[in-house]
Amino acid sequence: MQRTLASQLAQVPPGETAKVEGWIHRRRALAAVTFVVIRDRSGLAQVVVKDPQTVEQVAGMGEETVVEVAGTVIANPSAPGGFELVDPTFELLSEPAHTPPVELWRPTMSAGLPTLLDNAPVTLRHPRSKASWMLASASMQGFRRALTEEGFTEIQTPKIVGTSTESGANVFTVDYFGQQAYLAQSPQLYKQTLVGVFERVFEVGPVFRAEPHDTVRHIAEYVSLDAELGFIEDHRDVLAVLRTAVDGMLTAIAELAPAAVDLLAVELPTVPDQIPVIHFADALKLVGAPEDEPDLAPAHERALSAWAIAEHGSEFLAVEGYPMRKRPFYTHPQPDDPRWSNSFDLLFRGLELTTGGQRLHRYTDYQAALAATGQSEEPYAGYLQAFKHGMPPHGGFAIGLERWVARLTGAENIRSARLFPRDLNRLMP
Repeated sequence: MQRTLASQLAQVPPGETAKVEGWIHRRRALAAVTFVVIRDRSGLAQVVVKDPQTVEQVAGMGEETVVEVAGTVIANPSAPGGFELVDPTFELLSEPAHTPPVELWRPTMSAGLPTLLDNAPVTLRHPRSKASWMLASASMQGFRRALTEEGFTEIQTPKIVGTSTESGANVFTVDYFGQQAYLAQSPQLYKQTLVGVFERVFEVGPVFRAEPHDTVRHIAEYVSLDAELGFIEDHRDVLAVLRTAVDGMLTAIAELAPAAVDLLAVELPTVPDQIPVIHFADALKLVGAPEDEPDLAPAHERALSAWAIAEHGSEFLAVEGYPMRKRPFYTHPQPDDPRWSNSFDLLFRGLELTTGGQRLHRYTDYQAALAATGQSEEPYAGYLQAFKHGMPPHGGFAIGLERWVARLTGAENIRSARLFPRDLNRLMP
């Protein structure tokens, strides 16, 4: 007999036998009957146990024990999916499970986040925890699909690198066969180089930031959805592709993870045909910040997002023209005023979601930019080689997957959107 998933029981004609396999999600013993709920990757299936010997057998199987159950399918409107199994036989597929650290059958887990993270191998099994990652999984599929349809090639770049992407101390050092190397802060230098090969590239992979932040919005390792494209006019072309990618991610969530959307009561935003844009200098005026402020504070981002909703009916807002002194050396300046950059941040629901923009593409410009920041060309020799041999005007962006999911779900802590988060204090499990 082939396995039937819990969600497929409705497709089995009543009166026929079906076999389900999964974890014992919950047991509920009454005077004359025991109800057993089985959980598999598709959902929940209810099993009704009346035979005394089977009731006794089930009593020795703790919740989270893995079992195979064969029984007769009958309709029951009160059962998950409207159908259940009766007259069952149980077969153990694992040893009886130890008592879980939390009651996974409850609609929500009341334990604090540290407890949930400490016991992640088990607590991630909870339907709500799984649902968060289903949103992430669908987002990655949508990102890939949207950019592939736009002529992009998926790439994979090194995560052990010989130089940091940006100057600064926020890198993890590793001993690479006696040489000092680093965990990649981003695929930035490589994805730019590969524009010279494929014109349009994207990558989905981990990045590492040794930033000593112990906040609800920072983790040391996260998944970055990166894209880079050549033959652009300026950063607005990059923003247009970003808009396509985000729309593709939302389309995939609605298509591939509707159950997760419902379970978490996620309100999926609508991406406007054209994302509204405000210049950084105008944004400072709007929020009443000093005109020499080099960056937006979290309160500013929230205020600007509220303005975008009120003024444009959009939950997305692009802030362009950040000061060049706050952008990496490879950033292209605004042609008519080099104080500002041809770059942007995309705000979503009160938080910066994405940074993107146009890059320098002429070798002489890189020589000048590195000299202006006091950096040597030597560590970037491989990177600069691409620009010596002709590179088109290009730009790109990067989306933090966990931050995206956290904003969708309204999670208070970004760690809730990561399977096994790494932060200032956490290296296990």
